[in-house]
Amino acid sequence: MKKTRNTQARTHITEMLSVSDFALSQVEIFQRSEGVCDRVTTYRVLDRLLGEGLVHKTVGLDGVVRYAACKTCSDHKHEHHHHVHFNCEVCGQVTCLDNVIPDFSLPRKYKVKDVNFTLQGTCPDCA
Repeated sequence: MKKTRNTQARTHITEMLSVSDFALSQVEIFQRSEGVCDRVTTYRVLDRLLGEGLVHKTVGLDGVVRYAACKTCSDHKHEHHHHVHFNCEVCGQVTCLDNVIPDFSLPRKYKVKDVNFTLQGTCPDCA
């Protein structure tokens, strides 16, 4: 197993995502990085964190990919990322609703690899 380097950029991005109440885009993460890393490093760190199961990504209704820390995943396996995301049409924030587990059924012989449920409406702050 390849050991992951714990660089300053990785630590900064991991901490930023772990304290954020909302999923953040790569641009938002780069802008908040305070010069710790450039855009390419931001992308590489996010890609590595995705591969390790420490973050997950979702696509907002605006088409922008956003990243969030896996706060409720105990063993960092991707199948635990199957929760609902809420996209506020007023403020644009994308929130992970970790306690809402989507339920669906598929015809026989279909195998799910990934799930991305996004609900759209108004968040409590904008209601």
